[in-house]
Amino acid sequence: MEHLLEIKDLYVVYKGDDALVRAVNGVDLTLERGETLGLVGETGAGKTTTALAIMRLLPDRIGFIEKGQILLDGNDITKASDADMRVLRGSLVSMIFQDPMTSLNPTIRVGEQVGEVLELHHKELGKEEIEKRVDEIFTLVGLPPERKTDYPHQFSGGMRQRIVIAIALACQPQLLLADEPTTALDVTIQAQVLELMQQLKEKLHTSTILITHDLGVVAETCDKVAIMYAGEIIEIGTVEDIFEGGAHHPYTEGLFGSIPDLEKKERRLHPIDGMMPDPADLPEGCKFHDRCPKATERCASQPPAMYRWGTHGIRCHLFGEEPDKL
Repeated sequence: MEHLLEIKDLYVVYKGDDALVRAVNGVDLTLERGETLGLVGETGAGKTTTALAIMRLLPDRIGFIEKGQILLDGNDITKASDADMRVLRGSLVSMIFQDPMTSLNPTIRVGEQVGEVLELHHKELGKEEIEKRVDEIFTLVGLPPERKTDYPHQFSGGMRQRIVIAIALACQPQLLLADEPTTALDVTIQAQVLELMQQLKEKLHTSTILITHDLGVVAETCDKVAIMYAGEIIEIGTVEDIFEGGAHHPYTEGLFGSIPDLEKKERRLHPIDGMMPDPADLPEGCKFHDRCPKATERCASQPPAMYRWGTHGIRCHLFGEEPDKL
């Protein structure tokens, strides 16, 4: 089967005046058509940078794809021109950004912002056809079409997020990148937005990469999960592998351990000790070794390989030595 998205050995750096920040370090990912992948990790893990690299929206003259391939529908977009990428963005791949208020132009009516995408990618459509399509898209995301003449500040946070989703889905892209689309929303609106995204996935058969901190959201909406740390994928598998499997990377165990358990009486949460390493000064060996309760001397000097068993993969020396743990 041909993958819709295939990332091979991707390295992304940010070049400053006095530092080289290594944000993404050798990421390998595949995504099938109609599949949802949850990309999970702490702030600074490289999740958003990976998405921006797929969109080719890294900061100009600062962010660079140093190495690797990003094959989107069989074409390597790392070699695509800016003009080619303008055609692909919106039509083949779209992104829902983290903060809907800063994603929308406050001086332009929301209907015009949705219609602009259609004008750019469907030049054959007339004004009346675009208006009709905008009405259909508003209805699709659960917004009354008569509100298309309003400005962004006239909407609540959840409704603004629906407008951003409408813009992203206007041309029915094959791949949707959702960068923490529910972080700024309360739990009720969050549930509505996630349900909407699930319905749209089933209706339009769109593949999705969902970037989030929330493992509960991942369990509800995703088919596959990739755990990211210091720019590397350290564990990957199906939702069943990650949530029901018997073996995990120590970092994944730490993520699950920091979630409150309603069946246990605990006075405090159990966070992972320490901090994410500085991407401008990454440690030798395993990037997690100085925070890991199971680290050995080997972990401090030798980077672990990704050990795979079927659909499940873990980047940890423990499993290279004792594969029967899986």
